[in-house]
Amino acid sequence: MKYFVDKTSDQSAYMQLYYQLRHDIINSVYKFGDKLPSKRLLSEETGTSVITVEHTYGILCEEGYAESRQRSGYFVTYRCEDFAPVSEREQTSSTAFVPYSQSEEEFPFSVFAKTMRNVISKYGERILIKSPNPGSFELRGAISDYLARSKGIEVSPDSIVIGSGAEYLYGLIVQLLGRDRIYAIENPSYEKIISVYSANGAVCDLLKLGKNGILTSELARTQASVLHITPYRSFPSGVTASASKRNEYIEWALERNGIIIEDDFESEFTVSTKHEDTVFSLEPTRSVIYVNTFTQTIAPSMRIGYMVLPEALCKDFSDRLGFYSCTVPMFEQYVLAEFINNGDFERHINRVRKNRRKKLL
Repeated sequence: MKYFVDKTSDQSAYMQLYYQLRHDIINSVYKFGDKLPSKRLLSEETGTSVITVEHTYGILCEEGYAESRQRSGYFVTYRCEDFAPVSEREQTSSTAFVPYSQSEEEFPFSVFAKTMRNVISKYGERILIKSPNPGSFELRGAISDYLARSKGIEVSPDSIVIGSGAEYLYGLIVQLLGRDRIYAIENPSYEKIISVYSANGAVCDLLKLGKNGILTSELARTQASVLHITPYRSFPSGVTASASKRNEYIEWALERNGIIIEDDFESEFTVSTKHEDTVFSLEPTRSVIYVNTFTQTIAPSMRIGYMVLPEALCKDFSDRLGFYSCTVPMFEQYVLAEFINNGDFERHINRVRKNRRKKLL
């Protein structure tokens, strides 16, 4: 084997192992059905504990790359050629779920209020100035750093656009990509997604969901060139796209010269020990627009969303839509930037995730 853990690295040992194993699974070093190295063998080779390796395998299983078989070990469940016709493993899902809503007690309002006071003291009358069109550099920089830390998305602040919620950003996306395209949307999905696209003159095609994501047959059938997905957990079905399905979405877009709109709603509150891989992180250069908001993680009144554009679309957006003024006041942008930069936002997220994990025990 070739696995190595750098003990001088800031990255944890189990995450170093995770990325190495995931790379080999995706690149067919280990194919579908292959048995992965035993925990003891990996532990001895890398000089880590069996518990560390077990943690690595636990994450691979959570994300659909592998599965544990009692007394047999770990086996690969990911397959890059996963484009089979509809089968029982992709039956349409009808399971509904109730989205997570945090109580007033869970959100650290006193800390947030202190951040507001600090911003007024720090920035003074600068909170009254007009925001740069794509959003303040302070907030775009804070989001850029946060995405790199929490989701493995490494992008320049220049590729981030701030707007007053996802609905506003969907409208910008239609103007950027064009109304002459067909927009494919999960079925079922959050009804406002269809409403916003239709109101902006786009034609929508609803694609049935299976238990692992949009059915392969539906992806093959549609004439769409834009695909709107909520891979973490689709509403109202509760379906989470598997690792294979996320890569299938990327292949779909590359084959059609299409675009994926990845709506990462509520993913911060995953009970997994690490965040799910975003589709954007798997293909950040050309075919994925990443969208997220703070309405769920902070409060519904926090009408701040952002989208991350792939490199191939940044100039086009700037040339065609860069004249639009940012719809979020500077005061709110400064407050959110401070809340992220001082670590309070991630402490809040981690506390909620920990409490949710306890409730499942």
